[in-house]
Amino acid sequence: MPEPVIITCAITGSLHVPSMSPYLPLTPEQITREAIAAAEAGAAILHLHARDPDDGRPSPDPDVFRQFLPRIKQSTDAVLNISTGGAPGMTMDERLAAAEWASPEMASLNMGSINVGLYPALDKIKDFRFDWERGFLEASRDNVFKNTFKDIEDILNRLGKGHHCRFEFECYDVGHLYNLAHFVDRKIYDPPLFIQFCLGILGGIGAELDHLLHLIRTAQRLFGNQFEWSILAAGRHQMPMATHNVLLGGNARVGLEDSLMIERGRLAESNADQVAKLAGILRALGLEVATPDEARARLGLKGGDQVGF
Repeated sequence: MPEPVIITCAITGSLHVPSMSPYLPLTPEQITREAIAAAEAGAAILHLHARDPDDGRPSPDPDVFRQFLPRIKQSTDAVLNISTGGAPGMTMDERLAAAEWASPEMASLNMGSINVGLYPALDKIKDFRFDWERGFLEASRDNVFKNTFKDIEDILNRLGKGHHCRFEFECYDVGHLYNLAHFVDRKIYDPPLFIQFCLGILGGIGAELDHLLHLIRTAQRLFGNQFEWSILAAGRHQMPMATHNVLLGGNARVGLEDSLMIERGRLAESNADQVAKLAGILRALGLEVATPDEARARLGLKGGDQVGF
């Protein structure tokens, strides 16, 4: 029998701006409420960023994370996964500040430097809620998300060795798998691996089934049976690609970080709506939804009692 599917929910992210959806959680209270509801709907892992409560811009401030991480942990057993990607323009120390304070079970780790093009959204937004949004999107024409080999090794050492944190390795292209293999070969990080294939982002690999199959087969050649894999697909590709991936034996990520829609032409009113929709698809396919403890066992996590919040 196939193993239960691990659902990750990415609650708010750092790339969508508030004017794109009134349902995007911005404040600690909104993030808390959305995260708890997503866990109740079936998410075993909650992937978390923070935003400035006043204007919704991405924030690396540990004081903002302190306002929602303990409250989520008190209300759910889900694995709390903190971003190390932060947002464009943040320094490495800013990107790691919250995770080093929180000492989480899991953190995300982008496996290379990439272009992330957000500027096409400018053609779709008529009115901006906050002054910073237009410039933030426009700047993505010329910004690069930087994660060099040194950056990746520093994160692996500071959080992995320093806090016994495990990682969601975010791979936006095939070369990122070879970057990951480089660190595994050097014994800087030991399996089991949790690989997140990120498809459909402008600047990364496209959200096509052929690309997904190539990523899976490449990972199998590089890592044998020592990895679990999941998929996130941006925008309209979210549910179709998630469905393809679980039928291939993988796991899936949903959430308003990756797509603001629940179906064609309709905004998702909550993260929980997306989780519930995916969970319903899984059950219709005869698949089970993994619990947080099942995810912990399969991914080799240290346990919720070992975090710093």
